[in-house]
Amino acid sequence: MTAASPDLVTFGESMALFMPQENRTLEHADSLQSAFGGAESNLAIGLARLGCSVGWCGALGDDPLGRRILKALRGEGVDVSRASLSGNAPTGLMFREEVAGRLAVHYHRRGSAASGMTPGHLDTAYLQSARMLHVTGITMALSNSARESVLHAMRIAKEAGVKISFDPNLRLKLWSIEEAREALLPAAELADYFLPGWDELKLLYDTEDEGEILDRVGALDATTVIKSKGDGSLLLQGGSSIFIPFYPAEKVVDTVGAGDGFCSGFLAGILKGMTPEDAVRLGSICGSLAVQGRGDWESLPDWQAARQRLDNSVWVER
Repeated sequence: MTAASPDLVTFGESMALFMPQENRTLEHADSLQSAFGGAESNLAIGLARLGCSVGWCGALGDDPLGRRILKALRGEGVDVSRASLSGNAPTGLMFREEVAGRLAVHYHRRGSAASGMTPGHLDTAYLQSARMLHVTGITMALSNSARESVLHAMRIAKEAGVKISFDPNLRLKLWSIEEAREALLPAAELADYFLPGWDELKLLYDTEDEGEILDRVGALDATTVIKSKGDGSLLLQGGSSIFIPFYPAEKVVDTVGAGDGFCSGFLAGILKGMTPEDAVRLGSICGSLAVQGRGDWESLPDWQAARQRLDNSVWVER
């Protein structure tokens, strides 16, 4: 591996995020808090905080919001040397509010810089010299060229012997379930680590039959972690399965980013040489901590905090 390439490379869309104060809707808010988020950039920050070298090579608009996101990622220790700022397309926007006790997210991402990504955007040598590539179905849903970029990256990684992690991250606001199946199911067959949610699998396989779903997942070559299978995660590998309960959260403030926190912990565990079972436990801890603060990634833990919980250590306040 060259010094220029981190252990894990990922890319996708990171968007500027605007939220009203708690208990206010967008319609009645006097002011908005500004932040940012995106599945892949959230994961990159989580991995960096856990002591892993990680690169995010997505596309942003060459505008104040895009430059702010890029600086924040760099400040979190994420390598953004292969990220790009487009002068022809803007940074995507999302607005979040709580309405009648339920989270609502409104996207303004059509024509964003990320949706214009093409295979030519990717640095082949950068991907080839990493240990792992992580991609999600969200990027595949943005546009045909973005979808081809993900598949191109997966093919590069496969040919170079780079492990592939794939989170389908099904978003039916972006495409139909038929379009999603056509793209996501073949991508899952390329993965070494497949990280779906249980409800996602029911939609992707078009069945509620648990046995059929598990048989289809078990036929994949990947080590699969099914998130939110009841009160825990189901790890499938080598024809066997292990159920691992969730790590409890002392309080739940904001559930957005829980899945990205879980994936960052799991992949950090794999990169650190843990068994998949222990890596799932680390992922569960990171997901638990992620929901205890507001924002997509702000509450993701550092390695010391995660390891203390993994080792059943206690906090000592001085």
